[in-house]
Amino acid sequence: MELLDKLNWRYAAKAMNGKVVPEEKVERILEAARLAPTSSGLQPFEIFVVKNQDIKEQIRPIAWNQSVITDCSHLLVFAAWDHYTPERINYMFDLTNDIRGFKNEGWENYRQMLLSMYPQKDPEENFIHASKQAYIAFTEALTAAAFEGVDATPLEGFEPDAVDKILGLREKGLRSAVLLPIGYRKEDEDWLVNLVKVRRPMDEIVTVIE
Repeated sequence: MELLDKLNWRYAAKAMNGKVVPEEKVERILEAARLAPTSSGLQPFEIFVVKNQDIKEQIRPIAWNQSVITDCSHLLVFAAWDHYTPERINYMFDLTNDIRGFKNEGWENYRQMLLSMYPQKDPEENFIHASKQAYIAFTEALTAAAFEGVDATPLEGFEPDAVDKILGLREKGLRSAVLLPIGYRKEDEDWLVNLVKVRRPMDEIVTVIE
C-alpha cells in the first residue's frame, strides 16, 4: 500500500520552490531509471541531469515558458538513440557477455538477428522505437521520485530540436524525448496542488479475460 499511497500523493506540480533535492535521492531516482526494462535489453537512451541554471534558462522559453524548468532542483532530459547501429547493438551484447562471464549460443544467435534487422530500418522508425524505451525508464524515474517524496513534472511541451541543440545531443547520436523536472512543490502558487486526483474508474481501464 505504501507505493500506492505515494502514487496518490504525486501529481504534476505546476510550480516548484527551488529547494534542492538531496543528491542521494536523485541517485536513487536515476538508478530506478537505469534498472528499467527495455526491448532486448539495449537501453537505447541516455539521461542528462541539468543542474546548471543558465542552461535551464535557455530551455525554458522553448518549453512553453513553464516555470518548473527554472525552479526545479534538477531537470532530467531523457534522450533516445537516433538509430540502432551495429556498434550500439554489439556493445550491449558484449557488455552482457563480459558481466556474465560466458557466451550463450542462443544469445549470440539473437544478436545476429537484431543486427540483421534494426540497422537496416529507417532511422526515424528506430528513433520512435528507442524513444518508447526511454519512456519506460522515464516512468520508473517518475515512480521513484514519488517514493522519495520528490515532486516530478512530466513535460512533452517543448521543442525537441532546440533542446537537442542546447545540449549538443545530435552530435552524440541522440534526440530528446521527454523532460522531467524534479524538485518540491510551491503550494501557494500551484493551482493544482489541492485538487482531487481524477482517474477513470478501474472497470473502464481494466478488462479481465478468463
